[in-house]
Amino acid sequence: MNTLDFNKRPEDTRVVVAMSGGVDSSVVAGLLKRQGYDVLGITLQLYDHGAAVHRAGSCCAGQDIDDARRVCETLGIPHYVLDYEKRFRETVINPFAEAYAMGETPVPCVACNQTVKFADLLATAKDLGADALATGHYIRSAPNPTPENPGRRALFRPVDGDRDQSWFLFATTQEQIDYLRFPLGGMPKAQVRELAEEMGLVVAKKADSQDICFVPQGKYADIISKVKPNAALAGDIVHMDGRVLGRHEGIVHYTIGQRKGLGVAIGDPLYVVYLDARSRRVIVGPKEALDTHRVYLRDMNWLGDKALEQDARDGFACFAKVRSTRPPTPATVRVDGRGVYVDLAMGEAGVAPGQACVLYSAEGADARVYGGGFIERSERAADAEASLRALLAAPVAA
Repeated sequence: MNTLDFNKRPEDTRVVVAMSGGVDSSVVAGLLKRQGYDVLGITLQLYDHGAAVHRAGSCCAGQDIDDARRVCETLGIPHYVLDYEKRFRETVINPFAEAYAMGETPVPCVACNQTVKFADLLATAKDLGADALATGHYIRSAPNPTPENPGRRALFRPVDGDRDQSWFLFATTQEQIDYLRFPLGGMPKAQVRELAEEMGLVVAKKADSQDICFVPQGKYADIISKVKPNAALAGDIVHMDGRVLGRHEGIVHYTIGQRKGLGVAIGDPLYVVYLDARSRRVIVGPKEALDTHRVYLRDMNWLGDKALEQDARDGFACFAKVRSTRPPTPATVRVDGRGVYVDLAMGEAGVAPGQACVLYSAEGADARVYGGGFIERSERAADAEASLRALLAAPVAA
């Protein structure tokens, strides 16, 4: 068995490496080449807009494509660039803007992995006769065979908790997991940098890519306004008790849980509690109105060993993350006539529709990823929930 868990020699094992032009995927290519695998590098050109071409922290555009090419030259492996700009715009950028305009907080990196990387690129790798597609993500996979599927694998959090990218990969399907390999899951970032230096790669000191690669300088509103102009229309800032406190210049400038920059004040601190896209209202309230103990999920991707309905019928104890930067906390998944929902034992503040809720077996580095879903709605404390529902049900003045 070789290091990628194939029962053949490395030189007889073809691996396509998804190369973004950053240090992580470059080291993956270098490691596999060093171990004797038949390695091909593929870079996807996803977007190209002036400022992004030479901007530090971007990926999959301009300078990054050239960096990937130079790394492949250094390693002596073939390199191909595929133009996926149209596909990326249709499956990632446009849905991102549309979701934001509807008052959600989407996660475009998940959508990119779901569509462009782990569907389209994976299919290309298979067309090239590759045994696996390898990426530079910080997550681990390991064999988890069943009688029906001896090649079945499971996902686990990486050794380097500070680089954990499992939250962004919860939607990876079982079929995709079985084909993917993540060589960096068992090493810390510092070691990856050292290996890049040792291999003489030009990207050894390159800055890490930012979370949302296609948003220059983090200006979400600029991208959203181009795709969905109505999202930038003005509206009212309304307290949960019904008082109109002021005006805003578009709900795209606000997120659930936001406190600063509201432009209104009543003496006590105010937070964005809800974005009413239909009536273009930013609804604000006290901090306690953000407390959430239950979230309902859509587009569920379950990676347990049994069907979700079997595992969660009587409640499935696990750990959940509703933000990529926070540790998993105790939770219970349930399935009934109301759908799939997660009860958060410790609660969470500022949960927004469109965010991901990712489920784990434990809270440490050995935790298995059970999948997850996108938050469709959340339930606050009873008083806050009743106030918000009453406000949303009341007629809105023209």
